[in-house]
Amino acid sequence: MSGELTNLGVKEIRDGVADGTFTAREVAEAFNAAVAAASELNAFIVATPDHALAAADAVDAKRAKGEDLGKMGGVPIGMKDLFATKGVQTTAASHILEGFTPEYESTVSQNLWDAGAGMLGKLNLDQFAMGSSNETSYFGNVNSPWKKDGTNASMSPGGSSGGSSSAVAARIAPAATGTDTGGSIRQPAAFTGICGIKPTYGRCSRWGVVAFASSLDQAGPMARSVEDCAIMLEAMAGFDPKDATSLQMDVPAWEASLNADLKGKKIGIPKEYRMDGTDEEILKSWEQGKEWLRDAGAEIVDISLPHTKYALPAYYIVAPAEASSNLARYDGVRYGLRDLPDGAGLQDMYAATRAAGFGDEVKRRILIGTYVLSAGFYDAYYTQAQKIRTLVAQDYQNAWAECDAILAPTTPTASFPLGSLDKDPLTMYLNDVFAVPASLAGLPAMSVPAMLNADGLPLGLQIVGKPFDEQGVLNAGLAIQQRAGFDAQPEQWWS
Repeated sequence: MSGELTNLGVKEIRDGVADGTFTAREVAEAFNAAVAAASELNAFIVATPDHALAAADAVDAKRAKGEDLGKMGGVPIGMKDLFATKGVQTTAASHILEGFTPEYESTVSQNLWDAGAGMLGKLNLDQFAMGSSNETSYFGNVNSPWKKDGTNASMSPGGSSGGSSSAVAARIAPAATGTDTGGSIRQPAAFTGICGIKPTYGRCSRWGVVAFASSLDQAGPMARSVEDCAIMLEAMAGFDPKDATSLQMDVPAWEASLNADLKGKKIGIPKEYRMDGTDEEILKSWEQGKEWLRDAGAEIVDISLPHTKYALPAYYIVAPAEASSNLARYDGVRYGLRDLPDGAGLQDMYAATRAAGFGDEVKRRILIGTYVLSAGFYDAYYTQAQKIRTLVAQDYQNAWAECDAILAPTTPTASFPLGSLDKDPLTMYLNDVFAVPASLAGLPAMSVPAMLNADGLPLGLQIVGKPFDEQGVLNAGLAIQQRAGFDAQPEQWWS
């Protein structure tokens, strides 16, 4: 039974618990066992089986009394270790926060517990969400459950939400939270053959989420289907007075309004996304995506996003600049690691703590960020990057006059072996080239699995929508999902 239960998604678990096909406790026990058996993936930093069981028992008790079980009643999930969880270690996968146990709960995780979900554990990620391959974690690399045909090399699950994507793809969690600053939900989803949506900036509260770049960070769900993402996003989203950037808007009924009929909709194809170096098979999947959307009734139109080529360099100025400010709070004074050499003064303690506590990629981005904010370079770099950000957002505004949503590849390549790009940060950064523009503009965007490439690795398609139009994005995603019929699973080599 347990193997059968772990193959179920959010909707199937929720409905099965509600109608008594199985209990929430049976589900939690099945997934707890799957998590324990999958240590080789290194997807979890901390497992919390007791949390999952306690939440399940609470749902079963509610059912016995005939009470409402909530949108996520009986569904155990993985929580990216960027969300503060009361009484459970929260590290952002860094040494500097190792052992830090918050006394409070992030708004998003609280919303999920209130909706009846339980926590299987805290998921591994790139340190402070900085990375595209899940190789910068202090707690070791996360392995993708997928292997390239004919090889045994460890593959990247994408990043920064690599623990989340690996756990969902491996069927050791039915869903997981992710955060997306420049593609960190969509790129890992594409690499592992699952769905992931970054909602409009401000839809999900950032309160209690370890900050990377505050004007870009957005939480979102990762799951195996578009329907499951819609359900989970409904539970996660909502106005939060504790977050100054939170949208004061009602949460739409995304699940109930799902509709794969795209008659009368126009889907834009940006010509600037045909970039040199994009994998041929990626371009092939894009063509296939157009056909699927046509079949769903949509009209395909060519559009232009002329400032696309400047989006990535602008992002790698704005994001590190905000990171260098946000990470200044990790100083060894109030919480987290403290490295105090003999006879050291305050400045020495700061320096020693940060030198020991931050990994190489985090240090690289802090240095870039501090440099672009420094007196002589602020106007030359940071001000220019903000101007480009405005132009990128305007490109999209102009595009909405011609189309309802945009179809593009999620990534320029399929997953790559761990260790193959770690000496080449620029090539690594280029992995976000299709994802970053939507982040800069704060738009909802989703990755949906399309097909396997010749090496047997998943490829994802990305839909970008108008501000606040998550419904349009989910509907186009559903149309692709229904036609792609993607049901490939990785072979279980980890337990």
